[in-house]
Amino acid sequence: MLLIDTYVGPSAIEGVGVFAAEPIRAGQMIYRFAPEFDRLIELSEIDALPESIRRFVDRYTYPYPGKPGVLVLDADNGRHMNHSLTPNTDFRDSVYGYAIADIAPGEEITCNYSEFEPGFEMMPSMVAAHAGRSNGNGSSHAR
Repeated sequence: MLLIDTYVGPSAIEGVGVFAAEPIRAGQMIYRFAPEFDRLIELSEIDALPESIRRFVDRYTYPYPGKPGVLVLDADNGRHMNHSLTPNTDFRDSVYGYAIADIAPGEEITCNYSEFEPGFEMMPSMVAAHAGRSNGNGSSHAR
């Protein structure tokens, strides 16, 4: 659950992203895992879902830390956070996320998916789409 005010808008990284709606200072906690707020989905549930929802789950979930076979679906704008190799956040802790740089209102909030998703790889289509970028950004799905 994001602990800061955000909005979703057009992203130069991929489609849409999540942006700061308030100033965020380096070191500020911006996220806390909240199972009472965010949806936990058992992998065994996915096959029974309609194809469109399975695609949604594939795009917007990530593995639940420490519990194989369970995914997290953020219930807020966090699910639109895009991947960057040079993120402005730190999500290595499985419960809390922090800003690692000052983030101005209107600036896109990014994270490195590999910090919380073991084995993360960008989809080939996104690798090709972002091959010419020097900032290392790209996404297979939003956080």
